[in-house]
Amino acid sequence: MKSQKLTKKGNLYFPTKKFQKKAWISDKKTYQKANKDPVKFWESLAKELVWVKTWQKGVEHRPPYFKWFLGGKLNITENCLDRHLPEKKDKIALIWEPEPTTERPKIYTYDELLRQVNKFANALLKSGVKRGDRVGIYLPMIPEITIAMLACARIGAVHSVVFSAFSSTALKIRLQDTKAKILITADGYYRRGKVINLKENADEGVKETEVKKVIVVKRAKNKINWKKDRDLWWQDLVKNESSQCKARTMDSEDTLFILYTSGSTGKPKGCVHTCGGYSVQANSTGKWIFDLHDKDIFWCTSDPGWITGHTYTIYSPLLNGVTTLVYEGVPDWPTSDRWAKIIEKYKVTIFYTAPTAIRMFEKYGKGVLKKHKFKTLRLLGSVGEPIDETAWLWYFKNVGKEKCPLVDTWWQTETGGILITSLPGVGPFRPAFTGLPFPGVKVDILDEKKRSLPVGRQGNLVILPPFAPGLLRGVYKNPKKYLDTYWSQYGKKIYFTSDAAIIDKNGLIRIVGRVDDVIKVAGHRITTGELEAAINSHPEITECAVVGIPDEIKGEVPVAFIVYKREKPAAEVKKEVVGQIRKEISPIAVPKEVYLVEDLPKTRSGKIMRRVLKKLFIGEELGDLSTLANPGIVEKIKKIIEK
Repeated sequence: MKSQKLTKKGNLYFPTKKFQKKAWISDKKTYQKANKDPVKFWESLAKELVWVKTWQKGVEHRPPYFKWFLGGKLNITENCLDRHLPEKKDKIALIWEPEPTTERPKIYTYDELLRQVNKFANALLKSGVKRGDRVGIYLPMIPEITIAMLACARIGAVHSVVFSAFSSTALKIRLQDTKAKILITADGYYRRGKVINLKENADEGVKETEVKKVIVVKRAKNKINWKKDRDLWWQDLVKNESSQCKARTMDSEDTLFILYTSGSTGKPKGCVHTCGGYSVQANSTGKWIFDLHDKDIFWCTSDPGWITGHTYTIYSPLLNGVTTLVYEGVPDWPTSDRWAKIIEKYKVTIFYTAPTAIRMFEKYGKGVLKKHKFKTLRLLGSVGEPIDETAWLWYFKNVGKEKCPLVDTWWQTETGGILITSLPGVGPFRPAFTGLPFPGVKVDILDEKKRSLPVGRQGNLVILPPFAPGLLRGVYKNPKKYLDTYWSQYGKKIYFTSDAAIIDKNGLIRIVGRVDDVIKVAGHRITTGELEAAINSHPEITECAVVGIPDEIKGEVPVAFIVYKREKPAAEVKKEVVGQIRKEISPIAVPKEVYLVEDLPKTRSGKIMRRVLKKLFIGEELGDLSTLANPGIVEKIKKIIEK
């Protein structure tokens, strides 16, 4: 019997013939065809959706503004739900796994999910929500977050989801900006066995806003404050509502949702996404990049409070008529292999998670995985930040068993969907390299003078027109911010991503990190991502973060915070890390300090909060830490620095 492992040629991996045979896309000529006429290509993908009225014009570009599928009309929920019936009436649309292992999961068929969406849509209408109104959603990973988002879209309301781990201040800022009159929240939810009182945060967050009604899901049944003339139980609202609700016909360029980026400084940006372009991009990228087929069980671990959760936990799987899995808790609770147990329990076929989670799995060791065979997995994905080679190979070998294509993916809140990756039926896959631009997407790597850079030279990643249809149409109520952030660096016809990247001889792109994560050491530009990749390649290191700090002589110098396996003496590990950086990058890049820590401050989505580490070191006010999953680690790191 022939091996089903991916073929390796040099440092590249290629899909097996068996995988290619069933893949939606297995011919690399697809790229040439799409890039020859990107507008025609995106229009062909748009035809896969159900439109109430077909568009008259593919694209209109008036830099820096553009529109897609002009004159076209549709509703995303009809494409997520109605169009799959009656053929998929009893097919499972959504599996919800609660964190407590003693609690039963909830299963929704496509028919049941549509009924629940319609009931809540009717409840919103009776609560005074009209087309174009903004609705705040502040919910944990429970089924109601999916239902609420779809119900808003059903009636033409604009949903604005706020991550449930965000503070009341972060919630307030977003509610004030959108002028939402309704907030949907929950009494509480489970996190590492504890009940988090979400309603308490919501009560504080709605102060000084225009919110008139707060709809509350009864999840944890914890004690909460209740404002009689304002608060309403979700369960009471939907109890007597009809399960029929006609979807509102929306223009292609109508706003579908506003999602805020959580910048470390200043006011967050409300990215505006539209009904038509977003639907097309969410549908096609999910289908091609994750090779979604009817029998797939797709688990994207991202919370819908982030764009990854919007697109690949909710909209894309449902647009493609597959089963999506949502898990309430953290992947290592109550046991370190909870994530692996969930994969095997539900026979997950596609697993999409973040490098931070992958490194956490690796930290627990191979022993944890001995009893898990992952036989049902056929594709792996990575998202959220650049994945280093060590984590890539560990994930590929120990979870994918070298038989699953591993698609690393690059995109942003602003892009709405994945724009750079390797298609699983085509390849190639190279550890630490994201891949090729998605067909129909044109990118370049430029220097400061707008010159295209050759193979191996690091520069600024930009997107060229015609832009993918899911790209943001603006920053909500802030056109100046839109212009300054994305269209000032290289003019109004080139979208500036703020990411640094390099390209290899195969055309594969490696994302090095944010442009603002560049450290200038004695005039030399070094990205923190490059330093972190060098450190992470050390076998003793499970995770690290590098920040730049001011230096009187060199301008800036790097400082490294490292989580290690503790199999060697600390002094030896520090010495080897310094030696590795000297060898792999340059003596110039050697960190001023190397701190060995037990963990790094992270958000619940797994993003390492490097700004917190930087502020700790230079003694700045830390600000709001309520978005951290592990706030206790901050004080521990502070004590290590002070020593």
